[in-house]
Amino acid sequence: MSSIQATRLRKGMLIKLDADLYRVLDLYHITPGNKRGHVQSRLRDIRSGRLIDHKFRSEDDVERATLDEREMQFLYRDGDLFHFMDTSSYEQVHLNREILGESAMYLLPETLINVEFYESEPVGIHLSLTVDLKVTDTVPGIKGATASAQVKPATVETGLVVSVPAFISTGDVIRINTETGEYLSRV
Repeated sequence: MSSIQATRLRKGMLIKLDADLYRVLDLYHITPGNKRGHVQSRLRDIRSGRLIDHKFRSEDDVERATLDEREMQFLYRDGDLFHFMDTSSYEQVHLNREILGESAMYLLPETLINVEFYESEPVGIHLSLTVDLKVTDTVPGIKGATASAQVKPATVETGLVVSVPAFISTGDVIRINTETGEYLSRV
């Protein structure tokens, strides 16, 4: 375990608090004029799934969980469970939709992904910065549309809805930023 200052916390980090593991979902640095600054955070308990709000003082040290990553192949989704297979040992693990959060919207079957483990328990996944997904539904493209003006919603093969430029049509493959969920380019 390593400690970091509360002001260096980032979304997605895994921390240990009162012997429980939490994933940082949201955080705000608050510095009122005449008082000490603090970090207001929203955390999800990895084991129970419950959400808590926690206030750290700026000078607090937070224990960061050390994770092991193993390359695994995403196999399939069964309701709210996502199944992964270790590419070397063929061992299978599954993660709940609540643990994956928004990351689940970027997973395609047979994709190689790094699964994060704390001790021997799978606790999350590490996505690449971008992912290429096929547009399955959008309103028809406008002839002569350029990349500048209008945007429209497009649904990709995982069910994620992304705002795209007017020239994107059904069947196009687009690149999406996995941190922000924004359209980057047509592939």
